[in-house]
Amino acid sequence: MQYRMKKFQLTLEQIDGLLHRSDTGRFATINENGYPYVIAMHFVYFNNKIYMHGLPKGQKVDNLKRNSKVCFEVDELFGLLTDNIENACDTEAEYNSVVIIGNASLLEDLDYKREVLNKLVEKYTPQLVGKELPDNMIKGTAVIEVEIVECTGKYHK
Repeated sequence: MQYRMKKFQLTLEQIDGLLHRSDTGRFATINENGYPYVIAMHFVYFNNKIYMHGLPKGQKVDNLKRNSKVCFEVDELFGLLTDNIENACDTEAEYNSVVIIGNASLLEDLDYKREVLNKLVEKYTPQLVGKELPDNMIKGTAVIEVEIVECTGKYHK
């Protein structure tokens, strides 16, 4: 483990808080040529897993079907620490970040997909909580589940 990780680790409670309050995370898969492919996605942290939704076809879905090993990252930047510095190279950032390594799959169970999609509604459009999601929407939406293998959080202040 890097020195900075040992000294500046987030607690489990801080990691949990960041995963619940973050609006956007970065989801990384490996493409067919072996290169990382990273996209920003809305997500919900639920049942100790990461869930995202989107179209049932596309590069991220193709990539995870080919290779389930993925990475997910969230962060929050509070600002740059520039007081009393004379060299731009001495500028540091105040932030929190979480990196998750895991295995991704597409949910097939329609009842569980509905539950996860309702959690996404609750997070992003709380004014629509309680409105029934149409069955065709549930069936036509891909829901990605990331089973967490490793999760690390760090900060700098």
